[in-house]
Amino acid sequence: MEIYFPCQNQIDILYLFVFGSENVSNLALMSSASNTSVIDVTFFLVKNQNDIFAGRFYQLSVYHTLLYQNTVAVVSIVVDNNNMETIQHSNIQINGINMHIAQIPNTGPPILFLHGFPELWYSWRHQMLYLSSLGYHTIAPDLRGYGGSSAPSSADQYTVFHILGDLVSLIDALGFDKVFVVAHDWGAVMAWYLCLIKPHRVKALVNLSVVFSPRHPLRKPIESMRKMFGDDYYICRFQQPGEAEEEFARVDTALVIKKFLTSRNPGLLCVPKEVGFGGNPNAKIALPSWLTEDDVNYFATAFKRTGFTGGLNYYRAMDLNWELTAAWTGEQIKVPVKFIVGDLDLTYNTPGVKDFIHKGGFKKHVPFLQELVIMEGVAHFINQEKAQEVSEHIYDFIKKF
Repeated sequence: MEIYFPCQNQIDILYLFVFGSENVSNLALMSSASNTSVIDVTFFLVKNQNDIFAGRFYQLSVYHTLLYQNTVAVVSIVVDNNNMETIQHSNIQINGINMHIAQIPNTGPPILFLHGFPELWYSWRHQMLYLSSLGYHTIAPDLRGYGGSSAPSSADQYTVFHILGDLVSLIDALGFDKVFVVAHDWGAVMAWYLCLIKPHRVKALVNLSVVFSPRHPLRKPIESMRKMFGDDYYICRFQQPGEAEEEFARVDTALVIKKFLTSRNPGLLCVPKEVGFGGNPNAKIALPSWLTEDDVNYFATAFKRTGFTGGLNYYRAMDLNWELTAAWTGEQIKVPVKFIVGDLDLTYNTPGVKDFIHKGGFKKHVPFLQELVIMEGVAHFINQEKAQEVSEHIYDFIKKF
């Protein structure tokens, strides 16, 4: 029996599971590209798919299920999702800044991943490995202000046009005309702008958590938020330069990261000054299964070095973005879109957002919205909390194009 598998890059370990009593010695592997290199192939006979995730295989989260001739055997190919060594790192001088990028080069279509706050390229590690195993060229930069990329101190250097200048320059530098874009949080905001202003550079968009927000012709965003949610609303509290940074500095950086990434409160995030963003410096936070101490330390090490000002400057440029994008008032997003959000995400539960999404407003402004996914029991950092499901959602959408 010959089994075809779609991986196009080098795989360190390939586990091939056969359900039933098929004779393993009769199996032959065929890949989709001649340059595929498999160092070690191990065959296992199992009773059913549940056996894969028992015992020693529980960490192997990336898999593809194939049905051989609909009757003979179901085969799952499992790629080791912990092989971070395949991710290459480099720095590129673009648009007047240095940008650090992580990528897994490949012969397939490029996917550009955009992270949010307070995150890094690292937030996309699971999706990069999964989609590269399917032949895609995956690229995840540290956005301006983060990690290994330049971090201008002034908020007026973080407008939508600065960020889009960085992204378009990066796409050009890598030699691509169009890319798939997958984005989350502030990355999602910038992805909406990229599709609004440079739609011809985007094949399709998968956006997570932050829905498209059409520009109001009369009201600046920060003024509107103060009226609706009060001065303690976190975005309003982020506006004063140095204030949030000082509060973060009162506690260990790793604790700040843990508080953000593990938060599951879907209500409005309001932080009175007397409480502060740091909160209790002695708080003990248990990590969920999808987040390890090593993950936290990766983020914390970067933010200890850079501080949080770069990321906070995106919030501080919101009113300036409103002024600069007046010419695009009323314009629609006209690229194919899939939107994914968790039902515990604080952005999804912001007053008015659910009605906008489900009662026609979203589709009106994003007419090529093709898929809408609400993931139950999932909070804001969805691409890390539900890494496998999100990876599959991305692939199921972009494989159409």
